[in-house]
Amino acid sequence: MDFYIMTLFPEMVMQGLSASILGRAIERGHIYARAVNIRDYTTDKHKKVDDYTYGGGAGMLMQAQPVYDAYLAVEKMIEEKCAPEHKPCAKRRVIYVTPQGKTFSQEMARELAGEENLIFLCGHYEGVDERVLEEIVTDYVSIGDYVLTGGELPAMVMVDAIARLVPGVLHNDESAATESFNNDLLEYPQYSRPEIWHDKRVPEILLSGDHAKVDEWRLEQSIEKTKRLRPDLYEKWKARR
Repeated sequence: MDFYIMTLFPEMVMQGLSASILGRAIERGHIYARAVNIRDYTTDKHKKVDDYTYGGGAGMLMQAQPVYDAYLAVEKMIEEKCAPEHKPCAKRRVIYVTPQGKTFSQEMARELAGEENLIFLCGHYEGVDERVLEEIVTDYVSIGDYVLTGGELPAMVMVDAIARLVPGVLHNDESAATESFNNDLLEYPQYSRPEIWHDKRVPEILLSGDHAKVDEWRLEQSIEKTKRLRPDLYEKWKARR
């Protein structure tokens, strides 16, 4: 799976994606990630990508031209990767990272993990000229009801959540299936050595070696934890029973 992140801060993006599990997945070829510097595609000799908004108002706005030309460059990159394999490229999903978008979720991550290519557009300043958004964006997505200084961190959050669902990315294939939100339940409590820490003992059932009873206990704990911490998820889970 290939990720392309259109940004004004490519170093920030690639440093974040090149570490830990995602970094190893990139090295092994399970995923591909490339940050595309929007500033490289401006026609302004001073590399300017923003200007004042028509109608007045505070702050600057990212201009349509450099964003669109950066997008065309990404399109070309994708086409060039498809060409040697003599296969048609899948339709692109272009995600504009914005607090105005649909809230990102594990369900959305699973859906997007089925794509071959994802393009993220990271906004800055007061946002991006509406005309280029209408031209290229297919999905408006937010990671929550708050405002950040730019779209890079939300884009990296989404790439992380999506990439770990790609086969081969996680060392343990069962991990993604047992984590929080997989079935609208939070993950059960987990324990490691030592058996006793600060006078707190690991639950006896986990030491029993009875895998069926352990699985039953874990499900009970997941249900209880979800009911206590996320009653909204619990009601959603209960409605599916």
